[in-house]
Order: sequence, then structure tokens, then C-alpha cells
Amino acid sequence: MELDFSLVLPRMGMFISGAAVTILASALSLLFGAALGLFVGVMRVVPFKPLQMLAGAYIFVIRGTPLLIQLFFIYFGLPAVGINLSAMTAGVIGLSLNSAGYVGEIMRGGIEGVPAGQWEAGKVLGLSYFGSMRFIILPQAVRAMLPALGNEFVTLIKESSLLSTLAIRELTMAGQQVRSATYASFETFIIVGAIYLTLTTVTGICLRYLEKKWSAA
Repeated sequence: MELDFSLVLPRMGMFISGAAVTILASALSLLFGAALGLFVGVMRVVPFKPLQMLAGAYIFVIRGTPLLIQLFFIYFGLPAVGINLSAMTAGVIGLSLNSAGYVGEIMRGGIEGVPAGQWEAGKVLGLSYFGSMRFIILPQAVRAMLPALGNEFVTLIKESSLLSTLAIRELTMAGQQVRSATYASFETFIIVGAIYLTLTTVTGICLRYLEKKWSAA
């Protein structure tokens, strides 16, 4: 079979536009997911059982159900109780909530990996539990968690392809539209795959650079 990109290449603008939406959705989801995940992770280790159980239940539900179902619940289910969201808003919320479940576990592991003596150091300095968490524990934990957090961002970029099910014109949806117009399915999704690979590779390189800079600091 001969590859013929002559029908697909003139529509590169659609791919680029879709990739921009993918990057935006992934970046916003990482931002909100990391913030919520930090909160969930801290709740998992606070010396207060109800909060630990609440955070544990959240992680259990998020990690135990498919992201696609979570997106459908937010976009198609919430209108039944009067909550109507745009497709992009629903998509970012869904990705953020899903990411927070995984980031929360990463945070918990990072916090618990800090030597117990660091908590004692906080007490000696007269810091409260949350003071020790903020100024001593979290800085050390985040440094150790950078590789895992980087992997989560790369995963977010790939999982954003599910936003096409909400009719969001991200990269996968752009590919589907080009395929429908040209019938060049093979060539279209070679380009889509190459763009995803480029995005994840560049992201991985940037994150490894950041990790090395942080480790050297």
C-alpha cells in the first residue's frame, strides 16, 4: 500500500488547531488536578481519620471508574440536576478530577517517603503540623515526586483524546474531521499519532530538564 498525504497535508491547520486545544485542556487539567491532588494527598496523611477516609474514598472512586464514564457523568448526567456545562468546561473538570485522584496518591507516597526525623525537626523549630508540612515536608516530597508528576502530565495529554467524545475539537476530533473529508484514514492518523508523540516527547524532555535543575538546586 502506498501512502498519499496529498489530501491530508493541506489540512495541517486543523491538526495544529486541534493540538492547541489538546495542550490547553491538558495544561489546565494539570494545574487544577495538581492543586486538588495536593489537597487530597495531604488529607490522606493528616492525623484525623474522617479526612483520611474521605480522601481515600475519593481516590477509590476516581481510580476505580473509567475516565470516559466520569466525563459522560459530568457532561451528560449533571444537566439532569440543573447543572449545564460547556463541553470544554466539562472536559477540563473531568480530566482535573481524574488527575487529582492519581496525583493525590503520588502526593501521599511522597509525603510518607520523607524521613520521620523531618517531622521532629519541625517540632523542634516550633512549627505546627501544617507549618511543618508546608515548610519542611512538602518541599522534600515534591522533589521526589517530580518524575511521577511528569508521567501524570504525559498521561493527561494522551487521555485528552477522550474529549473528542464530547465533540470538543481537540487533536483526535480534528483527525476524525480530516478523515471524514478526505477518506485518507491511514495517513490522517499517522499524522495525529506523530503529533501526540511529539507533544509527549517534548513534554518529557522539558520535565527531565526541570527535574535535573531542581535536583541540582
